[in-house]
Amino acid sequence: MMKDLFIKTDQQRQWLKKLESVKEQIVEDVEEIDRQGSFPFKGIEALKKIKYPAVTLPQQYGGEGFSIYDMILLQETLGSYDGSTALITGWSLNCIGDVFQQKIWSEDMLQHYAAQIRARPRFVNRAASEVGTGSPTRGGRPSTTAKRSGQNWIISGHKTFTTGIPVLDDILVQAFVEEEQAVGFFLISSTAPGVSWQENWDVVGMRGTSSHDLILNKVVVEDVAYVERATTPRQLKNDGYLLHIPATYLGIAQAARDYAVDFANTYQPNSLPAPIGTLPSVQEHIGQIDLKLAQARFTLYGVAELFDDVNRKGLLKNELGIAKHTVTNLAIEIVDRAMRIVGAKSLQLSNPLQRYYRDVRAGLHNPPMDDMTIKKLAEIALKERGTIYEKA
Repeated sequence: MMKDLFIKTDQQRQWLKKLESVKEQIVEDVEEIDRQGSFPFKGIEALKKIKYPAVTLPQQYGGEGFSIYDMILLQETLGSYDGSTALITGWSLNCIGDVFQQKIWSEDMLQHYAAQIRARPRFVNRAASEVGTGSPTRGGRPSTTAKRSGQNWIISGHKTFTTGIPVLDDILVQAFVEEEQAVGFFLISSTAPGVSWQENWDVVGMRGTSSHDLILNKVVVEDVAYVERATTPRQLKNDGYLLHIPATYLGIAQAARDYAVDFANTYQPNSLPAPIGTLPSVQEHIGQIDLKLAQARFTLYGVAELFDDVNRKGLLKNELGIAKHTVTNLAIEIVDRAMRIVGAKSLQLSNPLQRYYRDVRAGLHNPPMDDMTIKKLAEIALKERGTIYEKA
């Protein structure tokens, strides 16, 4: 299997075996969860038992110390089991990895939160998207507000796309801090008074993520909860841990490929002397699928290695966007070809390919967005070769 080329350490092999040990618990109810739009509680609990949600906590804080490369290797595998479970977990791994690697919070807060993670694996996600601003990567000012009240802050607002909210222990809420006229993030417990959610996640893809709206009704937090001042606009932040997103969709594409190849190896209509895998037209699809998988993997893992290399990380400009754009769009093409191999059977609700088809398209709407990646590439090229923006 080509993926084996990208396994480099014993730690990676051990964790792949750990994921394999809980695979059945993750995949058991996937079809029912998709149909009902419910939540993969069983799979999430299985991941907690092997302490997977804590793998991006650095070793100096008592964690496994997963690099970005390590994380995407595992996330790709998890994505092949269930895209929703992978995306829920990926956002949490992203938050923990980025916060601790970049030391975004104070050291006291990092030590305190690390102790909580060591004691019990925690799920955390950022809540930044809003109806009025759209994706936070586009730079809109949040309507969620933080107002000073003595030694506390009062947070009020309405967030969208809060992935995994039924199991989140903590939420990093983006708010406009009125007294500073700036944007910041507040670490808020999901059980704090005034925190609730509106169960309105009713979409065709990634139905199991429960990315409901978050409601913050005069939530009071202590000053220590104000953990991040947004010194850099989020649309300019080069967060390598966001590679968990394309890794998830690559995993979905791999699952679609495996199903289609197995089908081609075994399905033999009575009009043929052998299974359909012997047909040149089917082999063309399979060959193109594996070519696209190779292109996606070499791009994704190559960019991950750059983020992990302290000597080259500073040279990165738009490679995160390139990886996400490339992998996600190739994943969509792979699932489409897999369905062409299987034919009309792939549209049956009992067939996993129709779920992969719906799930993989959700990647188009995760950051970084395709149009922003292309625009940034053009701007970088023009700036490197001339002064068009200076003249404008």
